[in-house]
Amino acid sequence: MRKLKKGDDVIVITGKDKGKIGTVTNIKDYNYLIIQGINSVKKHQKPNPTVGNAGGIIDKEMSIHISNVAIYNFSSKKADRVGFKLDTNNNKVRIFKSTNDVIEP
Repeated sequence: MRKLKKGDDVIVITGKDKGKIGTVTNIKDYNYLIIQGINSVKKHQKPNPTVGNAGGIIDKEMSIHISNVAIYNFSSKKADRVGFKLDTNNNKVRIFKSTNDVIEP
């Protein structure tokens, strides 16, 4: 089970977007995430008439390493760590380390 999943709210802890909060939209590789509104860059794109792309300069969200983000705990308004425990049905669930609250999927 992964510590961060698609749809989790995370906070950037280092880099040019430090302190920004976003939602994980895609997991590109085992160590890289794409987060909505974070690490956006301007990319020069060639026109492709067969697909319908006009080309030009577009804004694109690039991937960020998983070590540069932490899950955001809305109850404490801080970055938190993820732990695991078994619930009453012996299912493995993710929890916030500071408050032991279950992270809802």
